[in-house]
Amino acid sequence: MKQTHNNIRFLFVSLYVLLFLSLTGCWSSHEIEEQSLGIGLAFDKAKQSSIEKKLNEQGDGYSKKDLITATYQFITPKVASSTTKQAGPQQKSYVNVSETGDSVHQMVRELSLRSEQPVTGQHMKVVVIGEDLARSYKLEQLLDQNFRESEVRPSCLVLISKGRASKTLESKTAGEIPAFRLVGIVENAYRTTRILPPMSHIKVESKIKSGSSFLIQKVLSVDGQVKFAGAAVIDGRTHKMTGFLNEEELEGVTWITSKGKGGVVKSLDKETGQLIVYELESMKSSIVPRVKGDNISFDVNIESVGRLSENWVTSGNTFKNEFLKKAEKSSEKEVKRLVGNVLEKML
Repeated sequence: MKQTHNNIRFLFVSLYVLLFLSLTGCWSSHEIEEQSLGIGLAFDKAKQSSIEKKLNEQGDGYSKKDLITATYQFITPKVASSTTKQAGPQQKSYVNVSETGDSVHQMVRELSLRSEQPVTGQHMKVVVIGEDLARSYKLEQLLDQNFRESEVRPSCLVLISKGRASKTLESKTAGEIPAFRLVGIVENAYRTTRILPPMSHIKVESKIKSGSSFLIQKVLSVDGQVKFAGAAVIDGRTHKMTGFLNEEELEGVTWITSKGKGGVVKSLDKETGQLIVYELESMKSSIVPRVKGDNISFDVNIESVGRLSENWVTSGNTFKNEFLKKAEKSSEKEVKRLVGNVLEKML
């Protein structure tokens, strides 16, 4: 009986050893504490940072042309942890590093010569392209490496900046991460008609392949603050930026395409000149082409459902249908103006 017990115990011990030997770790794993997570990227016309200039003065460098400056925004668990523990106005939750050259891929690999932490792009949220660069180079040239890179997600947002793109990846607010801020503003589309549906990498690539012109949200940056203000127009033939639409013109486009999720229309009462504000809850439009010989025209029909959200007109009963009809006509006139302005600019 004792012998049988020993045999069973030996069998279990042998089984444990075999199971232990068969356990394998993830051979391709990387500790998150050792990673630099790329979350934002800005492309500008070449302008070396002071750090780059000093490094180039001391080193032999490599063969390149200074055409593009890429600014990478990183967040590391170490940075995030130190920010949480040390609150203060100067404490940042991110790190921006710039590299200047002529190859996007080579520039990102140059960062491996400046930091022991490997750069990863799986968490890239946004790419901002400066207006000067967008006018000079085709978008497929600037984004080609991103399109080919399996690490960069197709959902990564693309924006065009007024001025230098790197400025949009800066903030003076402690704990704020600029790349996340830009992506978060897109989520406010249900509040305003001045935010375009997000243009991701996959959408931009599709538009380029189709040869059609399209819009990309424009972003401004001043003293660490940003604002979505209009849109950049990308020509379907050249794939370069040809100009901007201002905020009101973008509103007109939103009404024509009925892509808006929410927003307000501010108009003036015809009799008193006082403000009437209409808040839209839904919109829809239809575009009917009419061809007569060589002449082509379009009928644009727009419908909207909403409410009177603010009224400065104090005379009369604002709750009567008569006044509501007047307010409706006032808002309708303003929408026609917005649509007419952008159509005139497009002609």
